[in-house]
Order: sequence, then structure tokens, then C-alpha cells
Amino acid sequence: MTQSTDAARASRTRRQVFALAAKSAWKAKKQTPSEWGGENRVYGPETGVPGRRNPALTPYAIPFAAQFGDPKYRRVVAVMAAQMAKTETFLDIIGERLDNRPAPILYVGPSKEFITDQFEPRIVSLFEQAASLKSKVLGGINGKRQKQTLKRVAGVRLRLAHAGSSTALKSDPAAIALIDEYDEMLKNVKGQGDPLGLVEARGITYADFCVGVTSTPSHGMVEIDRDPVSGLEFWKVGEEDDVQSPIWRLWQEGTRHHWAWPCPHCTDYFIPRFALLKWPKTATPAQARREAYIQCPRCGGAIEETHKADMNARGVYVAPGQSVDSAGVVSGEAADTSTLSFWVSGLASPFVTIGQRAETYLTALRSNESAKIQTATNAQFGEVYVDGGGDVPAWEEIFAKRLGAHAPLTVPEDARYLTCGVDVQKGRLVFVVRAWGGRATSWLVQHGELWGETSKPEVWEDLAQLLTAPIDGDLIKLAFIDSGFRPGKKEGVPVNRVYEFCRRFRRFAFPTKGSSVALIRPLVKSTIEVTQQGSAQKYGLELIRLDPDHWKSFVHERLRWPADQLGAWHVHSDITEDYCRQLVAEARIVLPSGKPQWIERSRENHYLDAEAMAAAAGYMLNVQHLRGVSPSSAPQEAAASAVPPVPTPSLPAIAATSAPKKSRFADLAARLNR
Repeated sequence: MTQSTDAARASRTRRQVFALAAKSAWKAKKQTPSEWGGENRVYGPETGVPGRRNPALTPYAIPFAAQFGDPKYRRVVAVMAAQMAKTETFLDIIGERLDNRPAPILYVGPSKEFITDQFEPRIVSLFEQAASLKSKVLGGINGKRQKQTLKRVAGVRLRLAHAGSSTALKSDPAAIALIDEYDEMLKNVKGQGDPLGLVEARGITYADFCVGVTSTPSHGMVEIDRDPVSGLEFWKVGEEDDVQSPIWRLWQEGTRHHWAWPCPHCTDYFIPRFALLKWPKTATPAQARREAYIQCPRCGGAIEETHKADMNARGVYVAPGQSVDSAGVVSGEAADTSTLSFWVSGLASPFVTIGQRAETYLTALRSNESAKIQTATNAQFGEVYVDGGGDVPAWEEIFAKRLGAHAPLTVPEDARYLTCGVDVQKGRLVFVVRAWGGRATSWLVQHGELWGETSKPEVWEDLAQLLTAPIDGDLIKLAFIDSGFRPGKKEGVPVNRVYEFCRRFRRFAFPTKGSSVALIRPLVKSTIEVTQQGSAQKYGLELIRLDPDHWKSFVHERLRWPADQLGAWHVHSDITEDYCRQLVAEARIVLPSGKPQWIERSRENHYLDAEAMAAAAGYMLNVQHLRGVSPSSAPQEAAASAVPPVPTPSLPAIAATSAPKKSRFADLAARLNR
């Protein structure tokens, strides 16, 4: 009786195995994970978006998932913000492989609680959503063979592990491994090594093994690098000591693909990122939610939420070394590496609006808490964050200097020269005029904005009037104008407005550019051998290259300079709150590599740039060598003379005189009347 019962049980088991094998063989077909998800997964009414899954809603995730259907790389990395459908993409990858080509899969989450409370219920929902997969779950979804961290489907294992358990990471071989929220994991799992290394060791026996790693990034300092061929602005590879985010380091080792959008206005492709997100200057978080937009870096057009779906549908991944035309055709080769890496901005998410991203960031910024600002930067935009809490005075400290100060548009008696710094923006010119006296003592004479499209000539005529009109009887001696931003596209505005203006007033107006690397001297002259239109020029235009770190540091040092000492930095009595806030809109930090870096604390920093240029212009006039008498008595003059000299560039000396301004004019008149 027992033998017949055992034989019957064995026969029933064989039939179940054969039936399961038949189902697997019948269902198997060539599909990408996204195709499988769209065909098989149906969301229930309890979800946010009930109905059949639509992977095209998040097209930036499709190329990442496709590598697991036909892997050409051993490692695939994706850096994304929150609410970007990372988990849904992982579920597509798991479901397609178990349904079409069953093989062991290892999923690794950051913690045990994450696995049991968040991801395992999603796996159960996956089985419920896909009828073809549900029938292959051994013993049924709630069967005794199914454990919370170990699922048996189609004769293979799906292991759910967490990064804190070296045993789970080393327990099963796998054809596919998926690592979620890599930046939250331990660097060394109980002395056994990096979790990625432990996971990759599980795939040695599989020729088509592929590991996928995703996460929102964390700490790091990276810069933007404009490709001279494609015109696209890619993330520059950061120095190892300056990038602490593990996922960003992995991404840098790979192909470094960026998700690019076509502008709805000019059709040129660009890479969306936080720096392109704009909102009204004094907007509250709620107002920013309503009025935020993305500014196209090519044409300056305003891109709104209504454009997002179409831009995503036409979006493509582009890597350094590649270009994309207006039809979305990518050409060129990416870096030769075994890691395929993707980065996509949180602005591309269809689940969170552009305005919501802006509101969250401004709310965090108003808290003035570094942790909240970091979370907003990492989770909302998918970008690394570095704390900008350098030693910067409060804006109120500068605003208080106006009390008892000189009136605007007046030049103090001890001033020798006037210089002007002009920061060029798309829709305005931001300027300051500063007077200079003994030992680089300076007084703010005027600050303001000239409004108008800088790609058109009208606003430049306004600037010409400003620079050539006497101020309290004195003329501006030297003007530095930022040429880092080129007004208008070359196709529409073939004339470079900055160069054109400086050629017109080449006696005292010079174009400037900030150097991306530290200079031996803080101010260097070079010659631009081009015409206004960009062709060869026989007589070149002088370009002044500036060391931004030196000149911004100079301004910030002088903000707290004692007012009764030579070298003091004065403001006039009518300065605005906006002017003061912009002077402290950036903070200087020193990265672990030793490289200084200026971090934006606020988007509006144009007056700081203008003041830095005005200071550089003063030093080109050698104002640091002008003799002068301190406003206080002799002891204070002696103290001022003890101030160590500030390093200055080797430039032709311009004669300096200690005589008062009116005496100089009197002497000049006397000589002319002889």
C-alpha cells in the first residue's frame, strides 16, 4: 500500500514537472524586459496607475532593461533620482527572465527591512499581475515552498538578499544580479569585501552573466564639460578624492551615457539638469511650483511641463564622444569599457512635475539645513551634492555697511580710477562701477542691470552710454565684460556681441573669460585672432583670462576688511538687498584633493561675478600700488602698511600718483595754460 502511494505521488510530481516544463517551453520567446512587462503585467485598482503597464511612459529605463535581454556588457549602471520607475524596471527584468529563459536571479537591497517590507511584496504583486508567470510559481504564490527571501519559479531560484548579510550574498549562483540603492550599502560586508564584488563572484559560472546596479547618488563634486563637437554639456569625470558617491564612481568607470531631450523650440538636443531649472527670482516654494520652467541652453527658450512627454518620447542617450542630430540619430562611439552606464535627470520623471521638483528644493533651501538640501539634490535631480557651507559673511552684514556710507554716483575725493565689471546674461547686463584709491581701497559708485536681449544691439547701446558718460566728473578707466556667455546662436546672430562691443571701445573695454584651471598669474592677456563673425583677424582682440578663485576670494576677503584701514571695501548708501545676497551667493570650499571649488548657494550670483571683474580691472591698473593715507591717524596708517601685499600679475605699470584728484586737475590745467 505504501509503495503504491509513493509511486502515485512520484508520478504526480513528474506530471507537474513535465507540465511546468511544457509551459516554459511553449511560452519562451525573444523579448526585451520592457516588451514583456507591457504584454504581461496589469496593475490592479489599488495602484496609482491601474491597467496595463506602459514602459514607454519611462523611455529612459528601456535601454537599461534591454541589456539583460541580450547582454553585451557584464555590468550595467543607472544613476537616477527618486520616482523614476527603477523598481518597476527591475521587476520587468526579473519577470521576463523567469518567464522566457528561466535562470537563477539574485536581487540585493540595502537592508533587511527594505527587502521584507518593500521589495518582497512587490515580487508577490508581480506574480499576481502576470498570469503566465503566476502559473510557474512552484506550489502557488502562497505555497509552502515559497519563502519571504527565496522564491522558486519555473524550476529556478529568485533570491532576495540584503547588503548586510555576506552569507546571503554568497549563497547562490546567479545568471542575473540586481543591486538596488547601491549608495546606501556598506563598503565592507562583515570583512568579506564590497557587496558588488561578492555579487559578481556569483556569476562566474554563467557566460551571459550581467549585474545591474542602480541608485540615487550621494556626496561628490563634479563639473560640467561642454563638448566642442556636439555642443552638449556632459558631466566631467570627477577626481577620485572628490567623489564619495559609490554609484557615481561606477558610472564614471562606464560609458557615461546622458539622457538628452530635443528642445521644443529650436529642436536641438540638450541634457536636462538642475542648473537649467528656473523660477522667479523672489519666488516662494509654492510660486515656484506654479511658475518653474527649464531653460534650453541652446536657444534660451522656456520649456514647461506640457513639453515633457513629447521630449521623453524623442529622448536618446548620448555619451561623450558621440553626437545627436535634430532627428535623434546618435553617431560616434562611446568609451571602450565593460560597464554600460546611464544617467538621467530627475526632471525627466513623468510622475513628478518640474514645479514639484523646484518646490521641494526651495523648501529645503529655506531650511538652511545641509542634510535637507542634499536629499533634495540627490533624490529630486539625481545629482551629487557637496556642502557649500564655506566661510561667507551673512548678507545682512554687508547691508549694514550702507549706514553712513557715501551717496551713489559720487566719487570720493581720494579715488584715482573708476573700473566697471559687466556680467552678461541672456536678457540683461549686470554691472558694478567701483572707484579705487590708495592700496586698492575701493568705493562702490553704481550697481544695476541693463535689461534687454543681449543678442540684439539695443542693450549694448545702453552699456555704451553707461561706460562713456562721466560720473561725478570722472570717466570709467577700464571695463571688463564677461564673454563666457555668447548672446544668441551663431546661426541667428553671427556677430559675437561681446567681441563686437569691445572692438568698438577697445581703448578701455576688454572681454574676459574665467579659466577652468588655476592660473600661474590671476590675470593673463591673450589675443583672439578672429573677426566679429569668427573668421581670421589680422589685428587680434585682447582677451583677459581670469582666475575666478583668486578674484572671488579677493572680493570675499575685502567684505570684512576694516573700514578704517587702507584696502577697505566700501558700498554706497543705496545698495539693495538683492545686491548683498548675490555677493554671498557662492561659497569657497577645498575638496579632499586640495582643489578649491566655489559652490552655488543661490542661483543669482551675478553681482559677485561683476565685482570680481571690477577688482581684476583695478589690479590691471595697479591700484594695489597707489599710495594713500588712511582715513584714520598715523598709527592706523602704520598698521595698514603692515598688511602683507596681495600677489598681483606682472602687468605694465601705470603711473600712480598720491596727489588728490582736484589737485591733479589743477596741475593739468596749469600746464595747459602755460
